Amino acid sequence: MPSRDALDRDPPRAASEITTSVPGTGTMDAVERSLETQVSQAVDAWLRWLPRWEPATHRGRVAPCRRCLGSPILSAAGLGSDVPHGVQHGLSTRVKTIVDHAVAQYTERNLPMLQGELDQQAARNRARSYRPSEGLEPEFEGLPLDPEPLPGAPFLFTLSGLADEVDAGVPALPPLSEDAKAALRQEVRLADEYANMVGREVCTVLLRHRLRIQAAISQYVEPQITAMLEELTRSLDAPFDPGAGADPGLPEP
Repeated sequence: MPSRDALDRDPPRAASEITTSVPGTGTMDAVERSLETQVSQAVDAWLRWLPRWEPATHRGRVAPCRRCLGSPILSAAGLGSDVPHGVQHGLSTRVKTIVDHAVAQYTERNLPMLQGELDQQAARNRARSYRPSEGLEPEFEGLPLDPEPLPGAPFLFTLSGLADEVDAGVPALPPLSEDAKAALRQEVRLADEYANMVGREVCTVLLRHRLRIQAAISQYVEPQITAMLEELTRSLDAPFDPGAGADPGLPEP
């Protein structure tokens, strides 16, 4: 959603993440069939990517991922908290894009004021000369652009900081009247309700793919996690090189 001061004080959650619309079907039955096809394709794409996944070796982030934390999509897919976040994020991002597209199509057909706001925001985005968060693969989309800074070692610059500098030079959107704000909130509420409805349909479809998803986790993810735990256990049990005997820096008893 555009950054309106009055709306920011009472922000509607789901509509703030609506994306550009795509062509789709007209009837609800056709939408349901289309959603089933799209979810199946999203799971297929995720399954093709999963064999390339490797555990991250860099320092973990303190802040949780707002896209994945408590996501009903991940619950429907059977990906619990014991599954690494990188694995979760790749699937939740792909499926969330389906919901975004369905809501965008509904908005374009039925919510002209909200669509106008989104068009203005899209034009504003195009005016930015630097957009580091666009064009990312699903596995990285929605994640912070910069790593957590190390204590005592601040960054000379950050990608998000450069993007903020560019944003400062983009003209602000024109103000809204009180009546327009009220009408826009109403359309945002309708978009939010539609998003929840589509989300429930998507989760229902995901339930049918649980066995495929769990089988892939067992084949590609769990062995890597087990190997990491075994390596950690060995390093804790034998902190010194077993072939070298005792630490050469220690005196003989």
